[in-house]
Amino acid sequence: MKFSEFLFLVRSDLYRHAGKVGWRPFFYCLVYLPVVMLPGFKYSFFLRLCAYFRSIRLLRYTLYPLFRLLLYHYECKYGIRIAVTTRIGSGLYIGNYSGIFVNTNVVIGKNFNISMGVGIGEATRGPRKGAAVIGDNVYIGPGARIVGKVDIGSNVAIGANCVVTKDVPENAVVVGVPGKVISFNGSGDYIQNTDY
Repeated sequence: MKFSEFLFLVRSDLYRHAGKVGWRPFFYCLVYLPVVMLPGFKYSFFLRLCAYFRSIRLLRYTLYPLFRLLLYHYECKYGIRIAVTTRIGSGLYIGNYSGIFVNTNVVIGKNFNISMGVGIGEATRGPRKGAAVIGDNVYIGPGARIVGKVDIGSNVAIGANCVVTKDVPENAVVVGVPGKVISFNGSGDYIQNTDY
């Protein structure tokens, strides 16, 4: 990963959380966020930082272990477990924290919103063996579960406590157990600050 790519990812995540970029909102979100708001940006920043350090050979053996330990601290503190090797596009937004798990083999597009209690796992057998591929501008509501190799299209909204085990077309709104498409209104009302 190039340093310019790392900066772009951090700036896009910051813009999704704060609605602006710069040193002042960055410092505010990184230092004061746990007190005033939710700590989603702080976690995403250290996640991106660890991914960047891991991608550079010299830093992989020097700074990466230290910052990976710090990320582990925030994983325990906030209840978020997203693997450093997970491929996530720009504009990650963690709206709520606690009980979030994302498998390392999941592929996530840009402008992804994830809520508390969401689990995105990998199936180890059966016809859906593998992990999910999630498109751009996807909102996943609290308590939702995505299991196995499913393709989630772009602009999809997945409702609270929904269990997704089948492919979801673009612009769909999915609710229930098992998840069923109830409309094609998409995630437009849930995804904000994407003009970074």
